[in-house]
Amino acid sequence: MLKLSGVHAHYGHIHALKGLDIEVEAGEIVTLIGANGAGKSTLMMSIFGNPRASAGRIVFDGEDITGLPTHAISHRGIALVPEGRRIFPRMTVLENLQMGAALADPGNFEADVARMVGLFPILGERKLQRAGTLSGGEQQMLAIARALMSRPKLLMLDEPSLGLAPLYIRKIFQIVRELNAEHGMTILLVEQNANHALKVAHRGYVLQHGQIVLAGSGAELLASPEVRAAYLEGGHG
Repeated sequence: MLKLSGVHAHYGHIHALKGLDIEVEAGEIVTLIGANGAGKSTLMMSIFGNPRASAGRIVFDGEDITGLPTHAISHRGIALVPEGRRIFPRMTVLENLQMGAALADPGNFEADVARMVGLFPILGERKLQRAGTLSGGEQQMLAIARALMSRPKLLMLDEPSLGLAPLYIRKIFQIVRELNAEHGMTILLVEQNANHALKVAHRGYVLQHGQIVLAGSGAELLASPEVRAAYLEGGHG
């Protein structure tokens, strides 16, 4: 479904991505782990064309999207839940969902809201509440629901557990697993919480200084001495 071949990206003079090769097949959860500054968020944003890949190709669903503008990429069926959630705090929960549905068929709106409430019951209880008054975990659920309102083929999650209490971290990863197993959602997951991420992932990649240094199944990476030392046993990559 998604293939990056030899992708480079820059922020000014900073060479952030250095020839990445990554694949995500339909129906998979693929996770990217790495320390702060490894290039994980840059990779997600490069898929959306900001920053634009300075070399290499990004192919989605058989189409080269490397040079497309961000809005055109969104229309192809990719949705991003950004780091830090970035909900609209002064809007209600329902209004946030309406923003997420901007690219979808208006005729599906009520059904899609009902589907989101089924996935995230707390959002049904908070539907008319301002999003900024929700807890961090509830805001993250809203951010995921908002992305799903566009009916994407690929859902990209950038650090969904960041800053959440352990209870909500478990809930978020349970939701990720459910979206994939029960709804067939293809997911690209960026996470610092390597333990949780690799347990739900079919496959994973380890990024370091803008390069892939390890790749394998989630189970293989969990068992890797290098990954355990750097990310699972108190290390910092």
